[in-house]
Amino acid sequence: MKRIVIGALAAVVAAASLASAQQARNYFKVGVITSLSGEMATGGNVTKRGYDLWANEVNAKGGIEIGGKKYKVELSYGDDQSQPAQAAVAAERLATQEKVDFVLGPYASGTTRAAAPVLEKYKIPMITGSAESPLIWLDKMKYTFGTIPPVNYTGAGPVNTLAGLTPKIQTAFILGMDDTFSKATAEAFKAAAEKAKIKVVNFQILPAGQDLIPLLNKARAMKPDLIAYGGHDKELINIVKGLRQINYTPKALLMHYGVTEPAFVEALAKDADGVFGASVWTDSLQTKGAILWKDAVSYGKAAMDAYKVPADYTQAGCTAAGIAFQAALQKIKATPPLSEAKKDELLKALEGLDIQTFFGRIKFANAGEFYHSNVGLSPLAIQIQGGKTVVVGPKEMAQAKVLYPLTPWDKR
Repeated sequence: MKRIVIGALAAVVAAASLASAQQARNYFKVGVITSLSGEMATGGNVTKRGYDLWANEVNAKGGIEIGGKKYKVELSYGDDQSQPAQAAVAAERLATQEKVDFVLGPYASGTTRAAAPVLEKYKIPMITGSAESPLIWLDKMKYTFGTIPPVNYTGAGPVNTLAGLTPKIQTAFILGMDDTFSKATAEAFKAAAEKAKIKVVNFQILPAGQDLIPLLNKARAMKPDLIAYGGHDKELINIVKGLRQINYTPKALLMHYGVTEPAFVEALAKDADGVFGASVWTDSLQTKGAILWKDAVSYGKAAMDAYKVPADYTQAGCTAAGIAFQAALQKIKATPPLSEAKKDELLKALEGLDIQTFFGRIKFANAGEFYHSNVGLSPLAIQIQGGKTVVVGPKEMAQAKVLYPLTPWDKR
């Protein structure tokens, strides 16, 4: 009996020592949920590059300075496998087992919406540097923020630019895949087109994996001036390949995320030229930052040095998510590990945040349809020209003239 009691006491002491060590840690433990596998893995790894670059730069400088002392950051990853249910599982593990201080959120909108209620339950702040569906912000999750504005905020940008071109765009053929982000993108394109007096001759939301060729043949028969498509990286590549296959070239081809991703140009080469997209950042923008990188150009160089591929707005938005947390932690003088009370202070600091970064302005809305999304950025119309992403609208921010109409596929 005596041995059992002594053993039990030893176990209690060991557990107490472990808890004490956890309380005594001198680094911030940061959860990351994103798609490292599954159909969204390409985009998920773009977010990973953004989050890793922030953490690596912070740690290279000795950590986040709080009250004269520096605290490094340690990223703890959860692979959502491109599935909402797995995102919820990852959030639960990071909250209960890893006991993270805060979370950098998923690539996709559906997985973000799945993780958010779990983190809400444990009162853990999350910033997604990628997800763009309006539904995230209409959910009004108190602990969820985003550095990239939703597509109903950004989607109108390229449509407005296209509406001002000559010859005038009269008709649009709009498709979207049936996932949270893609559907919202297609709906944003439709609303903006109708507002610009462009007649929408076709609007369809498609199940994942549907053969696009019959629909593209339908478009060829209808001869719309504009084809607009809401989808993810592989789907966007496939629609360009499909249009080339049936040899139909509309006057304009508009997409959203994926156009700015290096893989888009790599896969399509000269066929990527002329495609329009929506964005909020490029590495050539005139921005001024006070934390880690002084401007977009210096961030772009750092990203290229680290990963040998150009940074797109999603990667940059993910790095900016880390910077937002960093600025808020410094504002409230928080040291690790964060108590529940300190996490609530962090939440309030994020709500009051208004900073200039290499990514542009970060200011989260605290009411309305964009609740907790970043409303500090301006929507941009971008176009692939000579294999590079350039800003072509609005006019006051344009870096190049629009290439229009599209050069026929067989003349490239």
